[in-house]
Amino acid sequence: MKIIRMIKKKWLILLFIITFVILYTGCDRVLSIKSAHGIRQARDMYAQPEDTIDVVFMGSSHIHCDVNTALLWEDYGIAAYDYSAAEQPLWTTYYYLKEICKYQDPKLVVLDLYSPARFKADYQYDWLSDNLNGVRFSLNKLQMIAASCEPERVWDFFPSIATYHLRFKELTKEDWEYLFMSRRDRAAFKGYTPYYVVRAQEEPEILETMSGGITVKSEIYLQRIIEYTKENGIDLFLMVSPYITKDEDELVYNRVHEIADRYGLQFNSTNYYYNAMDLQFETDFNDESHLNYLGSCKFSDYLGKELKAMYDLPDRRGDKRWESWDRHVEQIDQEVIETVAEQQAIWERISGSGSSGEESGQ
Repeated sequence: MKIIRMIKKKWLILLFIITFVILYTGCDRVLSIKSAHGIRQARDMYAQPEDTIDVVFMGSSHIHCDVNTALLWEDYGIAAYDYSAAEQPLWTTYYYLKEICKYQDPKLVVLDLYSPARFKADYQYDWLSDNLNGVRFSLNKLQMIAASCEPERVWDFFPSIATYHLRFKELTKEDWEYLFMSRRDRAAFKGYTPYYVVRAQEEPEILETMSGGITVKSEIYLQRIIEYTKENGIDLFLMVSPYITKDEDELVYNRVHEIADRYGLQFNSTNYYYNAMDLQFETDFNDESHLNYLGSCKFSDYLGKELKAMYDLPDRRGDKRWESWDRHVEQIDQEVIETVAEQQAIWERISGSGSSGEESGQ
């Protein structure tokens, strides 16, 4: 009888644990902020078919706004994923790299260096939730939190639900849809989140020739990323995506160039190659820091040619294991069609109201 009671107790404890995990996971899926500036990029990485990502793009929002993974697939057969987050510092990128390598076996890591050039604090809190919340709990995540957050502020960001537990007051249709979204549907998301606004920019004049400006912490983690990729047989390509750069940024990029030369790495600051991309400052920018959809297509075409020329990247088109990239292309195409139609409707309403006003004024 005593044995039966012990067995029942153990089963009840197990049932409680299973129920708690299910409820917590469900609440987390519903309540979590569905940000496409880091959280979805991290969360949906886990939905990708194992060992299918050949090229992982890493860094700040310059990656997931500028690197068109749909175009890279459709035109070059490159199975790429934008595994990035807004203003991501290099210490976070280092732990992201270790995280994705648990589930994928990338042949090439492409790292954008905008964040260490523009943001110099050793702890950067503005977008920290977007950088942390999509990553699964593990020792690697705890180490990432320790590197990213001062001890007295840990509980502001950990556990993740601490940052969004009151969202039950503002849940939307999107929150409930994501709860029931299948792993297969989530796999069609490859991190790319384009902008569609057109804001003309002034072409920067690059004059800086000196090197320096990178913080000690950033340089340490850049070296750790370099060493990790070398130890794991992964090619590493360092780059800067096109934006309205400043002299203080170029100071850092000149230092990065020195580091790249020391390790025998390729580094391309594409702000020197606007003409090669046919980038137009009147039409191809969303703001001074990001390309819009048209600009991302031009940049990604340039990048696709460069990567295929420098690295032995397989063409995965037509292979059933990589069919989620075909669905990704379909989703981006549909998004473009819907966005263009929406913008056209807005323009017609504005034009119509303007005409009415003119007529009534006459």
